[in-house]
Amino acid sequence: MRDVMTVFKDRVDAGQKLAQKLLHYKNHPDSIVIGLPRGGVVLSSEVAKKLELPMDIVCPRKLGAPSNPEYAIGAITETGEGIFNQEAFSYLQITDDYLNQIIEEEKQQAKKRLDIYRKGMGPRILKNKVVIIVDDGLATGSTMKAAIVSVRAEKAKKIVAAIPVSPIDTYKEIHAMVDEIVCLSTPPLFQAVGQFYINFGQTLDEDVIEIMQEFV
Repeated sequence: MRDVMTVFKDRVDAGQKLAQKLLHYKNHPDSIVIGLPRGGVVLSSEVAKKLELPMDIVCPRKLGAPSNPEYAIGAITETGEGIFNQEAFSYLQITDDYLNQIIEEEKQQAKKRLDIYRKGMGPRILKNKVVIIVDDGLATGSTMKAAIVSVRAEKAKKIVAAIPVSPIDTYKEIHAMVDEIVCLSTPPLFQAVGQFYINFGQTLDEDVIEIMQEFV
């Protein structure tokens, strides 16, 4: 982890640099790389190929605020278990009706994405494995937290969080939830993950499907 500002060319570049810090897991028995759709899958593919490990995904879903869907008030696991930002709930006066509605909508989205992205793949088996969870960066960390909860529920032996960049507060929160964290940069001035990439274009469903087919 470094506290200077690091800028990546794109997600492929970030994934390759992240892989260099994870070489102690190369060909590691009972290990698997997990990508978080959509952008994190690009990085996890680079990590998995460099480490010569299998790759799969989990699909936590961000819960957006009523007036600003990009602002995370929390996230849910694939099964609907919630990780909530209580400060945001209080400030935005989130109602139970809104919360129940968005959780149900995002559960359906998670199922849809799993079906599409994992087409042709067998059951996801994480029990007794070292699971390296990869994303393209953290802001609030809500989706990473939900992913960790999902992976722990599937009885992983060890959980590693791997990200290129994170605010220091979020880094500390994730660090407390996992066995190991690898983060390339924790810059003091953090507005959004995209500011640390020259090219941070949207990753499409088609991109994720193409990547996942390499690991079927």
